[in-house]
Amino acid sequence: MFNQLGSLRSFLTTTLLLVITLSFLSIGIGTSTVQSVDREQTFFTEITDKIGLSSGSRVWPNGTYAMHEIIGGGVAVFDYDRDGKLDLLQIRFPPPNQSGATSRNLLFQQQADGTFLDVTEESQLGDSGYGQGVAIGDTDNDGDLDVYFANFGHDTFYRNNGDGTFIEATSVSGFSGNEWSTSAAFVDYNRDNDLDLYIAHYVEYDPTNVCRGDHGLQDYCNPQVFEGAQDSLYRNNGDGTFTDVTSPAGITTLARGLGVLCTDLTGDGWADFYVANDGEANQLWVNQGNGEFVDEAIIRGVAFNSYGQPEGSMGVTVGDVNGDQKLDLFMTHLTGETNTLYAASEYEIFIDATDTSGFSGIDSPFTGFGCGFFDFDNDSNLDLAIVNGRVKRGPVFPKANLGKFWNAYAEPNLLFQNDGNGNFTNVNLFASTFCSGIEVNRGLAFGDIDNDGDIDLVMDSLGGLPRVFRNDTSSNNHWLLVQALTENRDAIGAQVTVIAEEIRLVRLVLPGYSYISSNDPRVHFGLGKINKIEAIEIIWPNGQQEHFSIVDVDTEITIHQGNGQPL
Repeated sequence: MFNQLGSLRSFLTTTLLLVITLSFLSIGIGTSTVQSVDREQTFFTEITDKIGLSSGSRVWPNGTYAMHEIIGGGVAVFDYDRDGKLDLLQIRFPPPNQSGATSRNLLFQQQADGTFLDVTEESQLGDSGYGQGVAIGDTDNDGDLDVYFANFGHDTFYRNNGDGTFIEATSVSGFSGNEWSTSAAFVDYNRDNDLDLYIAHYVEYDPTNVCRGDHGLQDYCNPQVFEGAQDSLYRNNGDGTFTDVTSPAGITTLARGLGVLCTDLTGDGWADFYVANDGEANQLWVNQGNGEFVDEAIIRGVAFNSYGQPEGSMGVTVGDVNGDQKLDLFMTHLTGETNTLYAASEYEIFIDATDTSGFSGIDSPFTGFGCGFFDFDNDSNLDLAIVNGRVKRGPVFPKANLGKFWNAYAEPNLLFQNDGNGNFTNVNLFASTFCSGIEVNRGLAFGDIDNDGDIDLVMDSLGGLPRVFRNDTSSNNHWLLVQALTENRDAIGAQVTVIAEEIRLVRLVLPGYSYISSNDPRVHFGLGKINKIEAIEIIWPNGQQEHFSIVDVDTEITIHQGNGQPL
């Protein structure tokens, strides 16, 4: 995140890139190949005020240059009360310059009319730790979703009582430690049908350090100033408790982790851990199937960029962007670096495809955080959304309106449309306020908030309530939502394939991606003009493979492990 630019020359280069990108945003360069949509329409409409979440003034008190205040807070979309509607959770921390203050996390329940009601008090989920990230999953297989808060300081775990309330159960569940946690994700890594937990940790922070930027002014410290931390892996014991198995699992390397995703990236049926590290080699902890892991990021091509350089990695997402039924990786980076696309090739080796992706150069002036592959126009191709905000002072955008301090860190977001071959086109001009606002953004969550068959966006803006952007992309394209259940819970880690008209679309049951956020666990398929699905194939987290027969389009279906035909 804070990878040093190194000199005045680097600073001027970054400024030039920013000026070029301002031209892109203002006159539409890079938007000439918009695919299969009406260019007169708006893709996303902000509905924050309309649904009862005041966007209001987002002026945040001036920062103190404490590193944890620039990391930001995450957001989550999940159905906490099992009523079929996604609810919203915001991870919060106290405003800067308010010593001793606390700030509770906020839970908003979606009402029948699509508005949201603050139910933090009655749900008892208003944790007041210094919030950063969140992981959500059903850890006891009782059908409702539990919540793990990754904090600066002690993490906290809340078990869902199933009646709209939660109970804090951190210590009794076996969680401990006082590390600086960032992203976390639930996954069944040992295939015993219970969800385990991976937690990324950042640095051993010393608040007495005073750092300055290339401009000579005080600024947020480069993380290299501090020692990295060891991540944590907790095994679910199946009785409501967890055991720290980090060392026995071989996850002992110190690093500066910010983003994490847990899924099978090697094709052997066992969930691996990919960690986006800040300013150093990323890690790919490959599951050996015996409870142990080996970091194979270098030999599989996902530790460095194509020039052999580590980058300031923050957010991370995964998906098949070119239709070859292999999972590709994407991560966001610091100003002066491009975001990186690792395309999967033969033998589960990845190739840096950034230079041919279409976003390289457009994104280099920005510092990216939350990100995700999603098919916003339902044409069957995975598109890309990124939220931005600097961590070092930079030139101020003309429309920045966050006050003198934060204006130096504010940037616009980015939206790219995929042509199906992994070539992305900048479509910011059609994204309305999602891309036109100049802000400091961090968390980004994806989900079908209004259950209309397309994916909406929920974003955390520094100092404000969650902001919601409704997907208004008009098309006659078909879609399908799949909820895949095992052991009475979302089958996190399952790989779902839709087969139709000789096309195979591969997606994942994976709420844990983006940056310090949690997403809709339902699997969304844009289908384009396909109006008949021949079959669904699924690889369950325990390795079992099943086939489900023809299903309708433009609907949501639920499939249960054990109810299909074995493959």
